[in-house]
Amino acid sequence: MNHIRIHLIIEGRVQGVWFRESTRREAISLKLTGWVRNRPDGTVEALIEGPEHEVNRLVSWCHKGPPAARVTGIRKDQDTWQGEFDSFDIAF
Repeated sequence: MNHIRIHLIIEGRVQGVWFRESTRREAISLKLTGWVRNRPDGTVEALIEGPEHEVNRLVSWCHKGPPAARVTGIRKDQDTWQGEFDSFDIAF
């Protein structure tokens, strides 16, 4: 199983619409690790680690997000899996 690490910056109406909590729940259901947080510029940032197929499923979900979100773009960088996290959390 190929593990990867993805860093996302999600743009659009993504704060105040339960994006972080919804992302956390999706990640947990896919057994992924990492974190998600709001950024001062109004975007949401996520760092995700896990099996490539499951990470890609979460990235696809992030293109839409929860019902009240309106995602206009995602910046994505892939890196080498580091196994750094034990869970998926909301970071502050």
